[in-house]
Amino acid sequence: MPSTTAKTLTPRRAFWKGFRDGTPFVLVVGPFAVLFGVLAAEAGLNVLEILVFSVVVIAGAAQFTALQLMTEDAPTVIVLASALAVNLRMAMYSASLTPWIGAAPLWQRAIAAYFVLDQSYACSIVQFEKAPDMSIPARVAYFAGAVCPVVPVWYGATVAGALIGTQIPESWALDFALPITFLAMIAPMLRTPAHVIAALVAVVVSLLAAGVPYSLGLIIAGISGMMAGARAELWADARRAAA
Repeated sequence: MPSTTAKTLTPRRAFWKGFRDGTPFVLVVGPFAVLFGVLAAEAGLNVLEILVFSVVVIAGAAQFTALQLMTEDAPTVIVLASALAVNLRMAMYSASLTPWIGAAPLWQRAIAAYFVLDQSYACSIVQFEKAPDMSIPARVAYFAGAVCPVVPVWYGATVAGALIGTQIPESWALDFALPITFLAMIAPMLRTPAHVIAALVAVVVSLLAAGVPYSLGLIIAGISGMMAGARAELWADARRAAA
């Protein structure tokens, strides 16, 4: 039966719903961005370079990965490959969102492609699956709303961290924001056995591969998790077909 709520969700209402759903992420995105700004300043980047880094890449995990490897004097090829590998999840996010907003005008899809973030994807995919009868304009508006509270905070807090630099006491432990951010995004999305298996395998492999040089263990863990999740999905499909 069609969803009445989805049908009555105008683009304006969808935008503000997305804004409300995305706002809680500000609580962890802010400290996360400040931490990046601080670490980047300690690594020798100036404020403009740090801001450009955040605006161009706009992917916290990839930025931290690249920054760590740069401070370790890793080869440029390794830095780029590792950052790209970490950001491969964005390609999967885009593929997952295509059935929902792929019919939107090209200019809207181009803008959305830049703003595909962990937070915007997590909010949007849950909303779209929960209300599949939303119109294309309403979906795009919801996606934009989920982005709006997060991105300005990411830019601004990055600059704040760069300006503050080493003045932040270590006792503040801002690095807590990284694991909490990803836990907050991932937990609601572990809805099938395949999702859980992929997450568990990635965690176990990342721990086992922690000693691999240049943080390549992260790439190994990600690939292992995806393979395990795909295999679990195939196994579940085979069981359903047999039943």
